Amino acid sequence: IFKDKIRFILCCSYLNLLISSLFVTILYIGAWKSSIPFVENFIQNISINYGIHESFDVLKLVPDIFTTLSKSYLFLFISILTRRTLPTVRIDQLLDLGWKFLLPIALGNLLLTTSFQILSIN
Repeated sequence: IFKDKIRFILCCSYLNLLISSLFVTILYIGAWKSSIPFVENFIQNISINYGIHESFDVLKLVPDIFTTLSKSYLFLFISILTRRTLPTVRIDQLLDLGWKFLLPIALGNLLLTTSFQILSIN
């Protein structure tokens, strides 16, 4: 029973990645618009030159669907690649990083920035 729960969680995780990559593709990078300029001109030229009938308008959707799926696959690949290659960090390691390393750097940056601002005013 435990193996089935793990498979279900993994399946839901990858499904979440797929849906998220589709949303990013549709909302932010122009889903069906091709990044390659000659592709849209090629489709228009084929439909004009060969006189594709209106009943074949469905065939015009094929490059759009392919473009959307290829862009979403790119985001899916990047997500899976970063998930698999970057190491996992435990919460205690993350807290140590924040308190012992990042906080002193942030305070030093604040001190340096305010001192430069004070010197530039005078």
